[in-house]
Amino acid sequence: MASDDIVVADPDKVVEIWTDGGCNPNPGPGGWAAVLRFRGVEKELSGAEAATTNNRMELTAAAMALETLKRPCHVILHTDSQYLKNGITRWSHGWVRKGWRSASGDPVANMDLWQRILAGNAAHTVDWRWVRGHSGHDMNERVDRLATEARRKAFGR
Repeated sequence: MASDDIVVADPDKVVEIWTDGGCNPNPGPGGWAAVLRFRGVEKELSGAEAATTNNRMELTAAAMALETLKRPCHVILHTDSQYLKNGITRWSHGWVRKGWRSASGDPVANMDLWQRILAGNAAHTVDWRWVRGHSGHDMNERVDRLATEARRKAFGR
């Protein structure tokens, strides 16, 4: 079953998560953010790193959000990162099978974060959903603002 085909039996048991991350410049100082929503209650997470990449910040947001959950959940995780969505739904099985090597035989970039995300993916039932970034989706715009604020608060950029 494709991730877009997952059927939710009880919407009251679903945790919705929106994530984003970025740098300015890339690579450079970065920020990440996530908003988790369960039964109408929201929790915001965010953070920053001095020397990182856009991809690392996208992955950090997802890893931190999944690690925040205290028990197995049905999760709908929204991301504007094709790298994150494709990595977890399409590429990660091959990476693991090949000993964390890419198709070209090189070590997989950001393996530490991918391993955290895979652990979260295994602990929960996750429906990975891609949304177009900067297209007016309220929650995507919100996590983008939170990630930017985290970076600016930490590093002034």
